[in-house]
Amino acid sequence: MGRKKQEEEQNSSEYGEPAQYDPTFNGPIHKRSCTDIICCVLFMLVITGYMVVGILAWLYGDPRHVLYPRNSTGMFCGLGVNKDQPNVLYFDILKCATGTNIMAAALQGLQCPTTQVCVKSCPSEFWMLSPSAYLPGANPADHFKQEFCVPSFQLQGTKYTAADIINKELCPYFFTPTTSVLGRCLPSFGGNGFNPSNVPSNFSFQGTSVNQTVTAIMNATGDLANSFNAKDVGLRIFEDFAKSWQWIVAGLVIAMVVSVLFLLLLRFTAPILVWVLIVGVLVLGAFGIWYCYNEYQSLANSSLTFSNVGLTSNVKVYLQVRDTWLAFLIILCIVEAILLLALIFLRTRILIAIALIQETSKALGHMMSTLFYPVITFVLLLVCVSYWGITALYLATSGGPVYKVLSLNATQGDCSAIGANETCNPETFNSTRYPTCPSARCVFINYNTEGLFQRNLFNLQIYNVVAFLWCANFVIALGHCTLAGAFASYYWAFSKPADIPTFPLIQSFMRALRYHVGSLAFGALILTLVQLVRIILEYLDHKFKEVQNPCTRFIMCCLKCCFWCLEKFIKFINRNAYIMIAIYGKNFCVSAKNAFSLLMRNIVRVVVLDKVTDLLLFFGKLLVVGGVGVLAFFFFSGRIQAPGTTFETAALNYYWMPIITVVFGAYLIAHGFFSVYNMGVDTLFLCFLEDLERNDGSPQKPYFMSKNLMKILNKKNKQPKTG
Repeated sequence: MGRKKQEEEQNSSEYGEPAQYDPTFNGPIHKRSCTDIICCVLFMLVITGYMVVGILAWLYGDPRHVLYPRNSTGMFCGLGVNKDQPNVLYFDILKCATGTNIMAAALQGLQCPTTQVCVKSCPSEFWMLSPSAYLPGANPADHFKQEFCVPSFQLQGTKYTAADIINKELCPYFFTPTTSVLGRCLPSFGGNGFNPSNVPSNFSFQGTSVNQTVTAIMNATGDLANSFNAKDVGLRIFEDFAKSWQWIVAGLVIAMVVSVLFLLLLRFTAPILVWVLIVGVLVLGAFGIWYCYNEYQSLANSSLTFSNVGLTSNVKVYLQVRDTWLAFLIILCIVEAILLLALIFLRTRILIAIALIQETSKALGHMMSTLFYPVITFVLLLVCVSYWGITALYLATSGGPVYKVLSLNATQGDCSAIGANETCNPETFNSTRYPTCPSARCVFINYNTEGLFQRNLFNLQIYNVVAFLWCANFVIALGHCTLAGAFASYYWAFSKPADIPTFPLIQSFMRALRYHVGSLAFGALILTLVQLVRIILEYLDHKFKEVQNPCTRFIMCCLKCCFWCLEKFIKFINRNAYIMIAIYGKNFCVSAKNAFSLLMRNIVRVVVLDKVTDLLLFFGKLLVVGGVGVLAFFFFSGRIQAPGTTFETAALNYYWMPIITVVFGAYLIAHGFFSVYNMGVDTLFLCFLEDLERNDGSPQKPYFMSKNLMKILNKKNKQPKTG
């Protein structure tokens, strides 16, 4: 017995010495000093720089070119003099090479090589210039449509002929039914759109038939076919949300109530649920063994083997091979045997895990405010994401507009006089300077990239991403440290709830902000660097995917897998380091080392607790999300009706959208509540391990753990001798 104890002490010494008894320790230390000051200063400098970048981006940026379309002169449609003309019309949609180029031009400010004008509403019918407009003496005002012409050109009293107007692209000579998509008049599909059966017989040009004309226009915008009805679908979905938002909120409230009740009821039902889940897994494995054995026996007369089948993509063929079921049978038997042996030899540790889960539910009952702390984390993360998105948008649109002289129709006349990089001013541009090129126009190209700020936009965007990741990881770290401090205050209260500090969550939050910003920023920075490497690997993989050979693909896959595992490991270390920081107030490196050593000295308990907790919380999420999802399905599909209501599900366009919203929202709510619970289990577990090492149950060193835990471990606090 003594030799066994000596071996255990030798093994434990590999991961540091056990924690020593400290008579002054009774919970999170209040007398502490600031930690990792250098990292704190660096983090503050980065935040200050981030604010400066945001201010500069706001001063130089102009996101209107993303939100509003522009005409050929670069003026915004829907703003200023074009306030009543929110849409942009393309004169000749066929000159845009593909639909993708149209959307890219519309969103990024680049132009299709055709005149674009701001219009009040997009044309909804087919129209083509009548052949009589080309006859001598014909008045263009009688044939063209003034509302779609260049604003500076007036049809009444013009001396231009119809051919001159077309060559100079002053007015369109045809248009088709269009739909406004993000303010861009793009061809409509379906309905009264591009269908040869509803196209006028005279709607053809350049010597082509009606079908050829329709096909050409459809090909020019084919990549956008799925997006043309996006606005209509979006309006229908918005209408559904407007009709059912009260019931969506009601479903989310139900999800919140069920999540809270489930966590609180775990105090009484955890043993039953855990053993039901464990027995269920064993029964499922036994059923799999029985099924595989039956299939193996049923194929006793089959002569099909793997050598006969070879390699095939049809999985069902392999299920006809007898050896397949034999392999499944052997694997399931091994897994079932491992589970049974683990259950027999680890039953005490499973009981400890159950007791800690019950203790966490009890702690939540005494500190209900901890359940709602994820709301603060969510709001802070929302601020980080919003600031990052707005800053990125403003940075992308920084710089003044650049206009160049371009020919919108190089086949018309001689346009060689136009310089390759000849700039212009749209307000003073005069096309008469190019008499041989009637289609010369002053066209917006992009935003100026000259100047120190504009030349470093790419670097600033990288800085924006790095600062965002660091801030987001810091917010999550702050949440972990705050919750850990609150749960540790509960555990180290000898007489519960009398000795629990007043407002433990607020006290823990203030301690983390006052003393440990540097340590939290340090842990967040390490995680951020790993995430940056993963982002770079994903970018390189996407960029060079087409030129990769099998060897490079394998190496890239291994690198991505390794850094994914590294990120998970760092998150695990950080999480436990934040717990130790919240309790003892030491710097990040010391806290991470102490937490890792403590866990490694109790590695079997760690694995059992982790798996039991994960299994139970997965069951809880499944119960909350599945239950609320089923209820939402029956309600929004009209199968059940809430009493005393007049809500009609038949009035919804897409009844599945409220269902998806409720299910997704229920998952986020359940994940938020259960993350608090998981943090509570991890914190109480570390405190429990420290309690075992620090104390021995004597009157001088009593245990702080619950009576249930002491009963499982056959330990008890000895009463001091009297008399």
